[in-house]
Order: sequence, then structure tokens, then C-alpha cells
Amino acid sequence: MAMSSSMEVEESEAIYIPEEWSEAADAIAYGGGGAQAPAAFICGPKNSGKSTFSRHLLHLLLRRYERVAFLDTDVGQPEFTPPGCLSLTILDRETVDLTPLPERCFFFGDISSKRDPEIYLTYISALYDHYHKQHHKLSSSASPGESRVPLIVNTPGWVKGIGYDVLVDMLKHISPSHVVNICISAKSKNLPSGAFWSQDGDAGPVTLIEINSARQDSLNRSVLVQKDSRHLRDLSIVTYFRQCFPSDMNISTIKEVARALAAHPPFEVPVSAVDIKHLHCEVPKGEIFYSLNATIVGLAVSSEDSGQLPRCVGLGIVRGVDVLRQVLYIITPVPQNVVEDVDILLQGFIQIPTCLLQVQGCVSPYMASNVLPGI
Repeated sequence: MAMSSSMEVEESEAIYIPEEWSEAADAIAYGGGGAQAPAAFICGPKNSGKSTFSRHLLHLLLRRYERVAFLDTDVGQPEFTPPGCLSLTILDRETVDLTPLPERCFFFGDISSKRDPEIYLTYISALYDHYHKQHHKLSSSASPGESRVPLIVNTPGWVKGIGYDVLVDMLKHISPSHVVNICISAKSKNLPSGAFWSQDGDAGPVTLIEINSARQDSLNRSVLVQKDSRHLRDLSIVTYFRQCFPSDMNISTIKEVARALAAHPPFEVPVSAVDIKHLHCEVPKGEIFYSLNATIVGLAVSSEDSGQLPRCVGLGIVRGVDVLRQVLYIITPVPQNVVEDVDILLQGFIQIPTCLLQVQGCVSPYMASNVLPGI
């Protein structure tokens, strides 16, 4: 399967946007004034088109503002990071790949908030609080175009049960200026109409916009696509680790990425230099090396303030574990100067795609007899 290269997109050529969606996005991007930029919260069930609407809104906002903040709360299908991450990204142009570096990122380590809704909400609150402190208020020393940074909050499609409760808590903490509720034809799967997050049903100063998921036009184009979530997650991970190599290197297929990663020299990370934390589960001390081997880990940097959460600077593949030397071999696209600051490895449930493990004829030259083999 071929992978697309980095490129900027012209939205008019990329996808069809219904008139109802255009009107909703225009109302957010151009309908307000004053000292504060809009903060739009996009919600709805799975496959309703939340990510597509968010991208369209980003396209419009970048016409008016120099920068736009994107708070990604969908750990299963994030826009600008690999799966398992929650992030705040500040964009000054449109992009279709993973090249924008998040301004702040946390590694949740799973594709759904189900395992630990409490820490999930803690991460999201911290990301929003950072945005509010650094970008929300208008600075008296800067022009509006320079300092006003609108916010887009893209949310997961789990909107029932605990997922609904998590969504309500997110809305209460963020207090957006606009809430866009996208509905699909299966009404039982939709969020309630009206200000569902408010006990008295009063949205207050929030502008509530309810729209339908996209319909096909006369050219049979549609923004609503039934997504193969597992396949898209795997492709996102492959694309992320493709960044280990120069963009002009002749690697265009997943098989080529797999072979290149299998032969790529890793970073050597002494076990004594990092704190290994297992998310969402407990691992016996004697099984730590086996649990880490051939897995994806979050590379994190602890904060000088003990009350702050460790920042995730990227992901790595534990290529092998040297038991005698107490060294981890890690492959990552994160630059060496950043890797040197990493003092925490976070292991969750983000799996290496099977397509990256199916490599034949690649024997890594750096492996030794006392090393647990990885990929």
C-alpha cells in the first residue's frame, strides 16, 4: 500500500462540504467579534464527520487568524499525532500529515478513554488550561491578528454511557463559545438535542449549532466515510515512524518502511536513566523487560514542578532489550537532543502494526546474544 507524502491541501479539491456545514463554519469563523477568539467544540457519534468538519473550520479560521489552536481529544483517531496521544497543536498553515509538533502532548496509551476516564479528563483539562493561559486572552501589546488564537476541540465518537459523562465534563471545563452537534440518521446513536451538558438545558452564552452528517451530492461525493479504524490507526503509526528517515529517501510502501526500521540503528537508553511506568495495568518487576520488548512506548519528560504531568515528546519502538548491560534499544523519529531529555518511558496498549513485524531477511547488526530480540 502506497503512503502519501507531506503536502499542503487545497480544501476545495479535497472534499465536498454541504451548504449546512459551510454556514455553520462561517458562523463560527466570521460571526463573532470582540477581544476573544472563538472556541468551537465539535461533537457527535462515530462516523458523523467530526474530523472533516474540524478540518473545514480550521481552513476558514486560518484565513482570518495567523494561528489556530487544535485540541485533539480523540485518542483513537487523532489528527496530528499517532494514536494514544492527547495534544494541543498550534497551526499556522494547513497540513495533511503528522509533521506539526504539538505545543503540548500527553501519552494516554490507549485508543479509548474507557480504561481510565479520570486521568483522560485530567490530561484534557491540563491541555485546555495551557491554551487558556498562553493563547486565549488578547495581549495589549500585540495586534488582534497576532495574539488572538481561536480553538477547535475535536472529540471522540463515544457518546453513550461513560463516554457521554466524559463529554459533559469536558464541555463544562472548556466552556466553549460554540458547540457543534453533528447528528447521523440513526437517531438512537446521537447526542441529545439542545444544551445537553447543562442541567437546566440553558446553553447560556454558548452558541449551539446542530447539523446533520453529510449527504452525497450529485457527483456522489461525501464527507461521511465508514472508517476502518484499525487500519487507519496502523497507517498513522507507520506514517509516524516513517519520519525516522529523510523525506527524500526512497521509501514509499509499508513493506519498505518495515524493512528500513528493522535495519535502523536505535538509540541506546540505559535502564537506570529512565523511570518506566506502565499505564492502565501493573507488571511484576521480574517481567518488566519482557513486557517492554517489541512494544511502543511514550517518550516523556518529567516537569520540574512535581505537580505537573510528564510531557510526551514522541513515541518509540523498543527494538530490543540488553538484559546484561541493562540497556534498551529504541527506534524513534524524535531528534537526539530531545531524546537526551527523556527520563520517563510510558507503556500503554498501543500496539506495533502487524505489517511492521512481518519482515524477513533483516538481521540487525547491533543485536547481541544477551539481547531479547524485538521486531
